[in-house]
Amino acid sequence: MSNDRWYMKGIVHFVLLLGVAVSIFPFYWLIVMATTTTSEILRFPPRLTFGGELWTNISNVLANINFFQAVGNTLFVSVVTSVGVLFFCSLAGFTFAKFEFPGKNLLFIALLLTMMIPAQMSFVPSFLLIAQFGWVDSYKALIIPSLASAFGIFWIRQFCQESVPDELLDAGRLDGCSMFRLYWNVALPTLRPALTFLGIFTFINVWNDYLWPLVTINSPEKYTLQVMLAQLNGVYDTDYAMIMAGTLMATLPLIILFIIFSRQFMAGVAEGAVKE
Repeated sequence: MSNDRWYMKGIVHFVLLLGVAVSIFPFYWLIVMATTTTSEILRFPPRLTFGGELWTNISNVLANINFFQAVGNTLFVSVVTSVGVLFFCSLAGFTFAKFEFPGKNLLFIALLLTMMIPAQMSFVPSFLLIAQFGWVDSYKALIIPSLASAFGIFWIRQFCQESVPDELLDAGRLDGCSMFRLYWNVALPTLRPALTFLGIFTFINVWNDYLWPLVTINSPEKYTLQVMLAQLNGVYDTDYAMIMAGTLMATLPLIILFIIFSRQFMAGVAEGAVKE
């Protein structure tokens, strides 16, 4: 029986290690391509070891685009959007979870239905709307439409239903707390794992967004990182090694962010996964 148990544990560990290897390989392959030349990338069989051209490729990226300005633009948009999403989605999710009001269920169903609509279908009406407001080619077009998300509200609502006891809210009401104070002083500290997950999730999505900034931003000095990296594509000739180096540079901040908040991120995912 003991041998069978060790045998099964060995199989499980092998499958897990295989999954880790498959997950890590694309990032490893990105580093390999960023350290070689375009001719080595295109050769067959492909090179699987690191080259010595990383600093050359990075220098080419910095010489062809204003990389650090694009990083600053993207960081500003990502941070402001993430903070807005955390505030508005947590407030709305808390309201849906713990308060009764007319049309609550119907409104929540309508919210869920919006999650089934592909984002691309809303591009034209969204662009026409921001054009009427005069927000084209401004950061408002990137930030304001993204300050709340149906997924974020749904996520916080599900988490809040189980994590914030009704008895705690009743005690706060007896102490004279307003609705906002109940949210700010009672619910918000309890929602920290869910907020951490939602914040990182939102930050990564905004950081990697390409299509919406491409549509709404015209001035090169306001380009976000993904749009700026697209400028590295040549019309007749493309330096793929330089593009891979730029992609690696754009990915590193996300990896650092995940490493810093990985414990809180996994705690949010784990606690959200066990909610009934």
